Amino acid sequence: MSFAFLRTVSFRNLIDTETDLRSKDIFLVGENGQGKSNFLEALYFCSYASSFRGVRDRDIIRTGERDCLASLSFENSLHSKISVSYGEGKKTINVDGKRLDDRKELLSVAPSVVFCHEDMEFIAGSPERRRWFFDQTGSLWDPLYLEDLRRYRYVLKSRNAVLKSGRNKDDSTLDALDIQLARYGLELTKKRSKIAEEFSLVFEPLYREISGIAGIGIKYRPAWKKESPDEIVELLSEKREADFSLGVSLSGPHRDRYIFTREDIEFSGKASTGQRRLLALLLRIAQAITFTGKTGKPPVLLLDDVLLELDGEKRRKFISVMPEYEQAFYTFLPVEPYEMYKKPDTIVYKMEGGQVKRA
Repeated sequence: MSFAFLRTVSFRNLIDTETDLRSKDIFLVGENGQGKSNFLEALYFCSYASSFRGVRDRDIIRTGERDCLASLSFENSLHSKISVSYGEGKKTINVDGKRLDDRKELLSVAPSVVFCHEDMEFIAGSPERRRWFFDQTGSLWDPLYLEDLRRYRYVLKSRNAVLKSGRNKDDSTLDALDIQLARYGLELTKKRSKIAEEFSLVFEPLYREISGIAGIGIKYRPAWKKESPDEIVELLSEKREADFSLGVSLSGPHRDRYIFTREDIEFSGKASTGQRRLLALLLRIAQAITFTGKTGKPPVLLLDDVLLELDGEKRRKFISVMPEYEQAFYTFLPVEPYEMYKKPDTIVYKMEGGQVKRA
């Protein structure tokens, strides 16, 4: 599956047009603020029906407009077209002219992996951001993972609503919710543990090859140390009074942590800015490799200024460990030596004021 054409209407600052994507490698070259990242965001919007920048849907609509649209047509795919539009608080997703009620169905249509500056949050940000990354990783190749996550979040939300309601702490509703929370939470914990273990086996040699630093691992630290539903229900019962006092569930997979370690000692807090940037980049490479290993399908890569902050030697090494991919879209500043990375069939577009022009 590869992207053939992208059409955008009122999407960010992009000029309304259709762009030819029929090449394995596409370079987007332009100064900052000209629309390079917005172009990648439109591609990502078609893959996931959301922005990789973590913004609200209404923020992607061009100023002064009421709605926006991004659509992709494909080559060598079971599908011919994806269209995602948003306006007046409503999002509409169509695949081959058929409306999708659940955007999780997009995961098998146009899988893509994005590399962007916001990925630094997976290293230096909150535990929630790291959980988000590994949850996305699991969901890319296991649709049931996403279902487990959704079930757990639904029960957690219901439980928190009871805790905030001021009901009696012996309310039987909580007893029933605790059983469900334990069931779905333990299933999630088992899958997260396996994902972290398999992911670390891919990530450690990648980081060693690029940085020369060995022994970097990813450790999963579940909030629940118990392994049976009955033990978890008992734990929740013991913590119920504290939960009521704060109006929130203090225990569960929503408190899980992922830690970057070197020889079992926490590493990311001591890492330099350059090391953290490299950690973030290689997380995405490992995500793409893991996805292909699980599904047999190479993803589309969206690389937003990924080489800008690497020195020449690390750039060369980064290119050497690039994962297998169906297509790759790169953004560059005009001063970068992008010509040296070109292949005979690479398409180079110059971007200025949201307009895409063939170089």
